[in-house]
Amino acid sequence: MATHIQLHKLPSPFAMHRGSELHEATLAYETWGQLNAAKSNAVLILTGLSADSHAAAHDEHDTPGWWQAMIGPGKAIDTTTWFVICASSLGSCKGSTGPCSPMPGTGEPYRFAFPDLCLEDIANASASLTRSLGIEQLHAVIGPSMGGMTAQALVLENPGYTRHMINIAAAMVSRPFSTAIRSLQREAILKDVNFKNGYYSADNWPTEGMKLARKIGMLSYRSAEEWDERFPRSLRQVPSRPFGIEFPVESYLEHHANKFVHQFDPISYLYLSRAMDWFDAHEHASDDSNPFSGCGLRSAQVIGCRTDLLFPPHQQQELHDTLAAAGIKTRLEIVDSIEGHDAFLVDTATFSPLIRQALDRTADHPGETPA
Repeated sequence: MATHIQLHKLPSPFAMHRGSELHEATLAYETWGQLNAAKSNAVLILTGLSADSHAAAHDEHDTPGWWQAMIGPGKAIDTTTWFVICASSLGSCKGSTGPCSPMPGTGEPYRFAFPDLCLEDIANASASLTRSLGIEQLHAVIGPSMGGMTAQALVLENPGYTRHMINIAAAMVSRPFSTAIRSLQREAILKDVNFKNGYYSADNWPTEGMKLARKIGMLSYRSAEEWDERFPRSLRQVPSRPFGIEFPVESYLEHHANKFVHQFDPISYLYLSRAMDWFDAHEHASDDSNPFSGCGLRSAQVIGCRTDLLFPPHQQQELHDTLAAAGIKTRLEIVDSIEGHDAFLVDTATFSPLIRQALDRTADHPGETPA
């Protein structure tokens, strides 16, 4: 099966937000649809922490992507109209340069020698990619979760580079509860007996730390309201050992942890998790000014979920109000979904119309349509 992954070489050196630099770094990315002659119909999708460039299948023989229901011909992000780009984040382990990549000059993995990573770095790397495709201005940037924070970073770091933003399940800054969750996840990984300060191997993987990190994360990705419906006590089973799995919600957590544990590099997880906690849109403002003043956005759609524990609705309200105060035409939608933070991934019936409508409203001057 042919791969649709392409590689973009970042400028070398690539300057990092906190003062370090990367050499010979690359981004893995995929595209869907066609870039029109005016190169004005480009839509950039920025990913959540553990997602990669494969947001959707490219044909019937391809594997489904992490946002399969949202991207494709006739779907909310319609690839007959838009040229869609999605890259694996800088710092991840999904084909782009990150802590598990070989370091130039030594060939050994960076591990903790990888420079401090910020969402601004991910944003600027993504902007470098799209500019390399000849795109002088993005039509829109779409970001869910970490991708929503990265979308803000892109807008703030590259004024005027995107006309529209769709920001989903994100915030201008992580509140203490979200940071506490991620801090516990990082601690679980770091304290695994096999972690060994980053010198683990495939044969001695920090399995228990990664499983626990995933389980802690799952507590914040969905809502207690949903779990009450999905896991009735009547499904309890007799544990096979003392204090073994007894309740259905325990089986759910164990299943998802086992699926995830070898799909993501532990140090990449640490770096990306911390980058979320470091991000603060307010830091892009001087004094008490509005950080989005002069960012060049024509419009923004902010979408949140009533049951989101990680980034609750009052944080989407803050983002909406700040954008509006900067003179940007902004809409806010808080959906009544019980799926919590992950609703944008699973509640297609609710999110698909909102994203489609948001893009349709921006399509007054999308440039030429693809041939």
